[in-house]
Amino acid sequence: MLLLVAVVWGSSYLVAKTATEALPVLMVLWVRYALSAAACLALVGARRGGRRLTRDELRAGGLLGVTQAAVLVLETYGVAHTSAANAGLVISLTIVLTPLVDRGPGRGRLPGRFFAATGVCLLAVVLLMSGHGFAAPRSGDLLMLAAAVVRAGHVALVGRLTAGRAIRPLQLTAIQTVVGTALFTVPAASHLPALGNLGAADWARLGYLALFCSVFAFLAQTWAVQTTSASRASLLLGTEPVWAVAAGICLGGEHLTAVALLGAALMVTGTYCGQHIERHHRARGAEVTPESTEIEGTPCRSTTPTTA
Repeated sequence: MLLLVAVVWGSSYLVAKTATEALPVLMVLWVRYALSAAACLALVGARRGGRRLTRDELRAGGLLGVTQAAVLVLETYGVAHTSAANAGLVISLTIVLTPLVDRGPGRGRLPGRFFAATGVCLLAVVLLMSGHGFAAPRSGDLLMLAAAVVRAGHVALVGRLTAGRAIRPLQLTAIQTVVGTALFTVPAASHLPALGNLGAADWARLGYLALFCSVFAFLAQTWAVQTTSASRASLLLGTEPVWAVAAGICLGGEHLTAVALLGAALMVTGTYCGQHIERHHRARGAEVTPESTEIEGTPCRSTTPTTA
């Protein structure tokens, strides 16, 4: 299930790129959020006898809805101006940036090897941006780099806002999607007539982004993480950039130059090494109780996913 989530997230960059060819970016985001919100609210409504939204859920969902919207704005504008393969690789920087951002009490100092792995990833970004010759980087690559930084902050914020609180993932997701829909309603309003020109393929892409890349992926991840180890979950979800490259090349007709291929190899190697080093560093300090989020009364260990 986690591998399927990684495949879905990896393919989302190509789907988002093709969707922005039919609609403005803000309209793509509004439709994605609106469809996700409708699906989440329907699922929440179908669960009879559940508790009402708590104050913690409203507070966390409201703030995380804003940060998530910021991530998706940068990602969607970024992928519209670069290749889907590059987008999926650059955003994987989140894996090594998150531990740098999330430096709470008791975390301890990260070992030097982790910073070496981060340096490899940054070198990989330079090579990816220079895949067609050393020149000024494309705006899309820079936007994806900014998205990786903001996403790392978002992931760290998720951990801090949910740790030790009885926050239900479905309700939290529903609030975030409602907040995102509200944020993009006014900017997208002037483009509403463009929806009438969409074909079946365009609606299929938008539906895929909303229902599979957002609702299904998050809920499937939440369920699967409870049945496996955090290490295995991180390993499987970490294959997302590999699937992004595969989708871009096999389905999108993209290609990577020799320099970009070297950058791709370094990015995957650097993120996996950084993830491995950080995980073992955290395990050595296991005297500190792992963060957990109570999901419908069941403790769920948190991971550091690269949610798309």
